[in-house]
Amino acid sequence: MKTVAYLRVSTGSQDLANQKLAILDHARQKRFAVDRFVEAQASSRKGPDQRRIEELLGALEAGDRLVVSELSRLGRSLGQVIQLVDELVKRRVRFTAIKEGIRFEGKQDLQTKVMIALFGLFAEVERDLISERTKEGLAAARARGRLLGRPKGSLGRSKLDGKEEEIRKLLEKAVSKRSLAKMLDVSTTNLRHFIRARGLAPETPKGATKRQARGRRP
Repeated sequence: MKTVAYLRVSTGSQDLANQKLAILDHARQKRFAVDRFVEAQASSRKGPDQRRIEELLGALEAGDRLVVSELSRLGRSLGQVIQLVDELVKRRVRFTAIKEGIRFEGKQDLQTKVMIALFGLFAEVERDLISERTKEGLAAARARGRLLGRPKGSLGRSKLDGKEEEIRKLLEKAVSKRSLAKMLDVSTTNLRHFIRARGLAPETPKGATKRQARGRRP
């Protein structure tokens, strides 16, 4: 029978060193040796292969011991933790989470089944709480008038804001949009969009043609 320690690191070597120290200190107190360390990088986006779970399980046989410094090292969510612990129990692998003082002896006895059932209940509660917090956050955002995305029909900010009256007067004097855009240091496209969005275009008299309108330009 052998002992395998699983380390899941998040950032740097300091976190890794702390986990190793806790495991080795526990092994010394309980008088057993750690035969192998399996290390993995922590990420919520990584699947079982990238967390080296298959490699870990492949290194363990019935009667072997798996040790982690704390339960959260087994996964990024309670669901991942439960799935792995359940697999360990099925394989009759002994398991110890040092920080929480959790220990399974590789037996599918009543105590182990009750513990796994409780883990499952906690996972369901965790999912419900996350869902509830998400709903509450959206409701609070709506109450503050900060809906996700720009409200339909709202006007975006523009560097031309505050110049509406000046633009309107120049348009009434038949200044071309191209000339006006150069004066205001913006593109003609942006100017046309601003004029449409702010409703600044002067009304063309009925019967007037585009050619007549162009004839009035200087």
